[in-house]
Amino acid sequence: MVDYLLVIFFGSLLAGVLGAIAGLGGGVLVVPLLTIGLGVDIHYAIGASIVSVIATSSGAAAAYVRDRITNLRIGMFLELATTTGAITGALVAGLVNPQVLYIVFGLALATSAAPLVVRLGEELPRGVHADTWAKRLHLGGTYHDAVLQRPVLYQATRVPLGFGLMYLAGVISGLLGIGSGAFKVLAMDTAMKLPMKVSTTTSNFMIGVTAAASAGIYFGRGDVNPLIAAPVALGVLSGAFLGTRLLVRLRSTTLRKIFVPLVLAIALEMILRGLGVQV
Repeated sequence: MVDYLLVIFFGSLLAGVLGAIAGLGGGVLVVPLLTIGLGVDIHYAIGASIVSVIATSSGAAAAYVRDRITNLRIGMFLELATTTGAITGALVAGLVNPQVLYIVFGLALATSAAPLVVRLGEELPRGVHADTWAKRLHLGGTYHDAVLQRPVLYQATRVPLGFGLMYLAGVISGLLGIGSGAFKVLAMDTAMKLPMKVSTTTSNFMIGVTAAASAGIYFGRGDVNPLIAAPVALGVLSGAFLGTRLLVRLRSTTLRKIFVPLVLAIALEMILRGLGVQV
């Protein structure tokens, strides 16, 4: 039992590092770790993942807010959409067959990675003009980039599209227990044209709130096993602190090159498992 818990802890530690760097939340890696690697029922894995997502957000978000990279105004505005979606997804999750959840999880991950492949070499977005909503809500901002060694001024655009994608991200979070960080990053980085570092750090700030909105439903349904959730939460939280120190030293292009292959590999494995193909 001790060895089993240590495997969960160190696996979750790695998940927390990568989750904090990529803005995904540890759940995107915790669910495959528990289900594929350790044979845990997917509903218990998702329950533990929900707890880990809250831990990741608590650990990473505080550091990113302190470093003034997170855009709090954008995060709080978009949370209106994600929390509503999270409750919707959590209510539906108990009615869905586990095999369907595997397939949905895999397809969701693959879809989220596709737009980033096109932009692997882009360090900062160019030619972004604030739309009416961005101007009205003052969603632009600035942060100091330690790698580029200069302040970066940025604007947001296509805010309604980003808001709609955030509702979808919330649904996926509640349904799959992954924090939907990939979709939050997708909405901000691709739809709203925010810098990658702003997208990932703001995503880390948001995922805990989104997960908390659906966590009560998972607790009430008995899907949170303390023996699994406790080492997962401790590992992910520790990893999140390490990940925040790494992110400020990495280029946006490097973040994408780490993120894309990892997510595509996990997506393929989950889809195959959902189709009954043993991997």
